[in-house]
Amino acid sequence: MSPLAATLVCFAIYAIGYRFYARRIARRSFELDSSRPTPAHVLADGRDYVPTRKAVLFGHHYASIAGLAPMLGPAIAVIWGWVPAMIWVVVGTILVGAVHDFSALCLSIRARGKSIGRIAEDIIGRRAKYLFHVLIVFLIGLAMGVFVQVVSQLFSTTFYPEAVTPSTAVMVLAIAIGFLSYRRGVSLRILVPIGATLLFVSIWLGGVIPAPDLSVTTWSYGLLGYAFCASVLPVWLLLQPRDFLNSILLYLALIGIFVSFVILNPEFAAPAYNPQPSGAPPIFPFVFIVIACGAVSGFHALVSSGTTSKQIDNEKDAPAIGYGGMIGESILGLSAVLATTAGFSSRAAWHTHFASWEAANGLADKLNAYISGAANFLTTIGIPLEAGKAFMALVAVSFALTTLDSATRILRYNIEEISDSIRVPLLGNRYIASLLAVGVIGFFALLRIPAGNGEMIPAGTALWALFGTTNQIMAGLTLLAVTLYLYFRKKPFIYVIVPMVFMVATTISAMVYNLGHYVEDGNVLLAAVGLAVLALAVGLVVEGILRFTKGREQAIAGIRRAFGD
Repeated sequence: MSPLAATLVCFAIYAIGYRFYARRIARRSFELDSSRPTPAHVLADGRDYVPTRKAVLFGHHYASIAGLAPMLGPAIAVIWGWVPAMIWVVVGTILVGAVHDFSALCLSIRARGKSIGRIAEDIIGRRAKYLFHVLIVFLIGLAMGVFVQVVSQLFSTTFYPEAVTPSTAVMVLAIAIGFLSYRRGVSLRILVPIGATLLFVSIWLGGVIPAPDLSVTTWSYGLLGYAFCASVLPVWLLLQPRDFLNSILLYLALIGIFVSFVILNPEFAAPAYNPQPSGAPPIFPFVFIVIACGAVSGFHALVSSGTTSKQIDNEKDAPAIGYGGMIGESILGLSAVLATTAGFSSRAAWHTHFASWEAANGLADKLNAYISGAANFLTTIGIPLEAGKAFMALVAVSFALTTLDSATRILRYNIEEISDSIRVPLLGNRYIASLLAVGVIGFFALLRIPAGNGEMIPAGTALWALFGTTNQIMAGLTLLAVTLYLYFRKKPFIYVIVPMVFMVATTISAMVYNLGHYVEDGNVLLAAVGLAVLALAVGLVVEGILRFTKGREQAIAGIRRAFGD
């Protein structure tokens, strides 16, 4: 099958999934009601709970979930061939990932904007809440630690220093748009075109103005400082306008990639199926783990229940934002599959880059395969190769940063909830909680592990595998909470229980595999973190099973208390 024919089939599956599957779940399982007030109205505070127009909130949600992962994961997973990567990116999204995101959003809306951790307490029990809170700390710390490492490397002179100026410009423009829109009442119809124009001017300036020649470590500290500021500022001042600007950037990038792809009509340089690449872990279950957010992501439940549910204006907006937002991320993942399989100039070039699991040294090199492949497509519509690389590098960096700022805020919420649980009010202060959140992320961002030659290197690749398993088990456990909620309310739950069982089974098996390799390689710290995550996952599964068997009355009471059902 040609890449163009395969892509047309993928888009047909997206359309069918959204048109029929999403609407069926919304109607039968969640009974969305436009007359029911959302948390953004009931608890409006002008800082975290802010009623937001659907288009703006979709941009914020999309930009928050569409970080590096949907570009990076498929760019690694195509080593097993384009067929398994493409199937999981598309079918996994329709049946698992989009259902997960949409369900988590609906639950949080009905629970007055509570996070998935607090929802777990109401449905599964108090112990489940504590387990979820600790798991969330690991998940966000690992994921954002990887993002900080990769962006710091991309900012260095080795890769794309020209992305520094436009990345900074996005932050400044976002604050200006947020202030003028929310404090001065200037229409977005005026602000957005001006902001987008200035953004593209900044891309040109990035190639003219030399970026500071800073070390990767220095860039990491700078990014952590930005994450702290983003966590404490009101959502309308930085997060919403920044994510809206970045969503426009991504829309343009995706349109450019797919239009140029259709015009070019390339052939696959990668094999359809490559079951045993040199040095790679087994395709099952690791193709699911490595692709991660390109198909399903537990982190998205934190976004849906952490920020999006607090801003949604109408319950009927949930399918477009929750289910549709995940399809948008999957399309980004699909572009990564195409760029890293059909974007290479020849089959020999592809085999050189993907000669073995370690052929591309480091995550930044693997992401560079996506950037270069997408830039090759863009040359078809007249964009010079180097300009295309700079543009795609900005897209990658921008979405890493939007996820970083949203994730830091979500981790801040999680720490504030922990402070309520353990009754330590000091941790509930948003500045203290933000500092702790940045500290957790910084620990993993600056972590170094021994290489084979005794040299200490960034733990990016190892952390990515650990993040993948943690992320997927979080998705499975979120689906467990949704399953229990629908089960006790006597609503159809087949849509969530099947993907839940699949995700829990595959991720726990991957965790066990990884643990063996961490011990074998002498990575004591990663082995300890992996073991802790595995224990948390097993504990939550046990708690869920107990709720099905012995805790029926407590679960029903908790659901009535939290959801008013």
